[in-house]
Amino acid sequence: MKKVKNIAIGFLVSFLGSIPLGYLNVVGLEIYSKSGFNNLTLFLFGVVFIEAFVIYFTLMFAKKLVNNKKLMKVIDLFAIVFMFVLAYFFYSNARQTPNSTFNSNQYLMFSPFIIGVILNCINFLQVPFWTSWNLYLINGKYIAIENKLKYYYLAGTLMGVFLGMLSLIVVLQTFFQKYTSFSKYVMPVFIPLFFIVLGSVQVFKVYKKYFKPSVLEG
Repeated sequence: MKKVKNIAIGFLVSFLGSIPLGYLNVVGLEIYSKSGFNNLTLFLFGVVFIEAFVIYFTLMFAKKLVNNKKLMKVIDLFAIVFMFVLAYFFYSNARQTPNSTFNSNQYLMFSPFIIGVILNCINFLQVPFWTSWNLYLINGKYIAIENKLKYYYLAGTLMGVFLGMLSLIVVLQTFFQKYTSFSKYVMPVFIPLFFIVLGSVQVFKVYKKYFKPSVLEG
């Protein structure tokens, strides 16, 4: 029973957590639209490969990571820079012509699996996400991690990540194919704007968390 519960909870948390539109889903969408379902699958396997190490590491050291305030602050600050860099990247890349020295087709020449591995290696936002969730699930006794039970939880989370991202990407691609007049504005306008909004929200969170004077100090 504990095995099934670990798999189910791990799947639910990761499936829902991977559905919100993030940069990995955006890149996956571009790979799917440019080079097909098989390459998308390879990309997702690359993402999941790194995700396995991140989830396991945060599961084992959740309490220590949460208490490391300096590390959490560095990750939060990096997220701000990262979001605005992504906004610029997608905006500038969408404005380039096919003859430009760099465009999406060039990076799509690399193995989709390697692209997934590399991009998820720099996805530091997943560290606080999984640290918080794993700590919550452990403290609430929603999952059991003794002996081999933790591997059932890990298996559930990886299935959830893969299927969550796959579902979102396929649905978005279907939508954009149906509404072609809308899709031409996605990469040059909506995606950069999306990351600018995310970056701005992250700025507010960092200010509130680290720099806003508390009531007691006032």
